[in-house]
Amino acid sequence: MITDPHVLKSLMEQGTLLPKEETLEVRRKKGSLFIGIPKETHFQENRVALVPESVSLLVANGHRVKIETKSGEGANFSDREYSEAGAEIVHNAKEIFECDIIFKVAPPSEAEVEMMKGSQTLISALQINVQPKVILQNLIKKKITAIAWDYIRDEDGAFPVVRTLGEITGTTSVLVAGELLSKFNSGKGMMLGGVAGVQPTEVVVIGAGTVAEYAVRAALGLGCSVKVFDNSLSRLRRLQTDIGTRIYTSIIQPKVLAKALMRADVAIGAVRSNLGKTPCIVSDEMVSSMKPGSVIIDVSIAQGGCFETSKITNHNDPTFVKHDVIHYCVPNIASRVSRTASFALSNIFSPILVEMGNTGGPKDMIVTDYGFRAGVYIYQGVLTSEVLGKVFDLQYKDIELILLGSKF
Repeated sequence: MITDPHVLKSLMEQGTLLPKEETLEVRRKKGSLFIGIPKETHFQENRVALVPESVSLLVANGHRVKIETKSGEGANFSDREYSEAGAEIVHNAKEIFECDIIFKVAPPSEAEVEMMKGSQTLISALQINVQPKVILQNLIKKKITAIAWDYIRDEDGAFPVVRTLGEITGTTSVLVAGELLSKFNSGKGMMLGGVAGVQPTEVVVIGAGTVAEYAVRAALGLGCSVKVFDNSLSRLRRLQTDIGTRIYTSIIQPKVLAKALMRADVAIGAVRSNLGKTPCIVSDEMVSSMKPGSVIIDVSIAQGGCFETSKITNHNDPTFVKHDVIHYCVPNIASRVSRTASFALSNIFSPILVEMGNTGGPKDMIVTDYGFRAGVYIYQGVLTSEVLGKVFDLQYKDIELILLGSKF
């Protein structure tokens, strides 16, 4: 303790003993995102990337959102709802494609890529099977950072978009089958399910992934008798564990599958291929042996279909009959329940976009978040997807090497 009055006076004159303001750590300013949501132009795509509630959340966090007029129409969201949520309604699509972040459902068309100013971030589905090479080349030329939302991983390493849309598609496929069995849809006049004293409807599910799991859950919930076929024993075991009940399961053996299909009222094809076309599992002969009036829902049709008799249909004309069997082969079943699907997508991406803003922007998010980085297939004009590189014979580079190189 200083007691000498001369020393105290000297320190007071220098200001050493005067009270000072407390110095606090200054937080880094959040990155303000500028997001554009275009109206989907892909055939019968009724979903929208963000619902008004999600837009409101983003705006409240200091971000700017532009949305093309009537973008939410297919999911029954009006421009007024988006405007009240704080979005800027735009009547010119080109304005949307000049935003820093372009967020949409379907992959961009060639015309949409042409409208991009360059050096932006694109977040959408990838859909390798419908991705023309010229679009990839143009994205690369414009130095776009492109992120496939179906490849983004969550904290558990799972693919949240794929799983969520799989849940919707699996459940909806069973509801569609119920409609097609009813008399007023030229069906057999059967109720999908079971009631006391009446033999339950028989459902065969081919595949044991997320779509299959939720198709099985819906069918069991209605009281159906369900049989599941898959080539992986581990997937079949996991399916039984997740459902929590013992159901009929079998490896795909043609004779066993053919016998099950002969007795089936509904057959759901839910096989997913990681690359290329889905293998054809059910032959024309197997379909011809099915009961007249039975129903096939080929969810795998987007990748070619797993029934030999399948051919792509659409929501306006969804079915055709072959061998007296009703076929439903619409590739985008989730668009049938577009409002639910839009809410599901928004619930996944709202927290991601808020976190992106807190991190500092898309590039910072890519660096710091491995799960988000897993969805990147073009980084600042460099193709980073090995799959796309091999499919389209394009040069590619591992994103980890790119980011490592940028540190030095």
